[in-house]
Amino acid sequence: MNNRVIKDNGVKENITEKEGGGERSRKRHRYRYKRIFYRTLHFFKVLGPGFIVMIADMDAGSITTAGVSGANWGYKLIPLQILLIPILYLVQSMTSRLGCVTRKGHGELIREFYGEKWAMFATITLFLVVFSALITEFSGIAASGEIFGIPKVYTVGISFLILLFVVFTGSYKKAENIALIFSLSGFVFIPAAIFAHPDIHEIIFNGLFAKQPLYNKDYIWLIAANAGAVIMPWMIYYQQSATVDKNLCKKDVKLAETDTLIGSIATQILMIAVIVMTAATLFKAGIKPSTAQAIGTSLIPLAGKYAGLLFAIGLYSSSLLAAFVVSMAFTWAAGETWGYKHSLNHKFSEAKIFYFVYVALIFISAMLVLIPGLPLVTIMVDVEAFNGFILPVVLGFLIALAGNKKILGDYAYSKPALAGVGLISVAMVILGIIIVLPHNWL
Repeated sequence: MNNRVIKDNGVKENITEKEGGGERSRKRHRYRYKRIFYRTLHFFKVLGPGFIVMIADMDAGSITTAGVSGANWGYKLIPLQILLIPILYLVQSMTSRLGCVTRKGHGELIREFYGEKWAMFATITLFLVVFSALITEFSGIAASGEIFGIPKVYTVGISFLILLFVVFTGSYKKAENIALIFSLSGFVFIPAAIFAHPDIHEIIFNGLFAKQPLYNKDYIWLIAANAGAVIMPWMIYYQQSATVDKNLCKKDVKLAETDTLIGSIATQILMIAVIVMTAATLFKAGIKPSTAQAIGTSLIPLAGKYAGLLFAIGLYSSSLLAAFVVSMAFTWAAGETWGYKHSLNHKFSEAKIFYFVYVALIFISAMLVLIPGLPLVTIMVDVEAFNGFILPVVLGFLIALAGNKKILGDYAYSKPALAGVGLISVAMVILGIIIVLPHNWL
């Protein structure tokens, strides 16, 4: 074995080749661990826009749809939730890349490259979706309290104040941190599903590998409802604008896409948890509720008060998060389209129109939900159907922007990826038509 003499600060040491190799190996490992540590730390700095918007996708309408799916068909619609993960990721990762590379929101890019008239058209159609969606979210907030007999005037009123507080914190970072807390609160659906004591054998063989009753018109309708509620127009606007407000840039593209992927998986896991919870209880008992409140109240005698409580908490936090995301999507888009200041990092005195639009949206929506006799279930279904018709407009602009090398340069998407989003757009139109048509059309 050869010896080498190494001089270090004037001191000579005899180190064998073996020992020298070991030192180099340790240095490589230290460097690798340090790199992993800093990359992980940087990821948590990037985390937010993708994860939040994905969990917000699990809103009152989606929770109701998942609950009805489990109550009516047991575990059979679980495979569909898994199939929807790559679709969610493909669409939303485009928005994060556009935001990181251009540092501009969706509305601003449309105005810059396709003109103010097209930007106004896209933003006005977004408003129609957002306003109707907000009524759905506040109805979910109301239903979460009514499961335990709390009048909706209290839950809706308190939620309105919370939504004001989130936006008036003075910075995007603070607002995002609060939104992340509500995002994590939605994971209570997982222990709620466990409290329902599902049969693993049934989940596998009557769920994951179950024969699909595609001959049944009611089942086809639920497939359309589940798939049609997965991608919302407001998701595209929110994530891109949040990416800009968070000051992410080109070097954050990969981590922002990872943020989106984790969110895509998480939101579908929560959908599966709701299906499992209602399949293990309501489906076995032959109970077929049609509202979130009915699902929650039916769970209590079958799975216990804790399962009902967790469902109510999950419904509340998810609906409140979605109300924030949905309203911010339009508030940002309006500022981008009409050119006034539109950042949560601006003070009220600097961006009065921006904050006024946000407050007006949530106030009017909250007041409408308090109207007695409002057909909230019908509104939820109509919202999902309307999304199906408006989404192709939003996806059309997304495809045009994401495939434009003048905008994204080397980050522009390939033709196969763009074609995939185009097929999704066509599918969403078909699903929207299926939802809105009477069941007997089949």
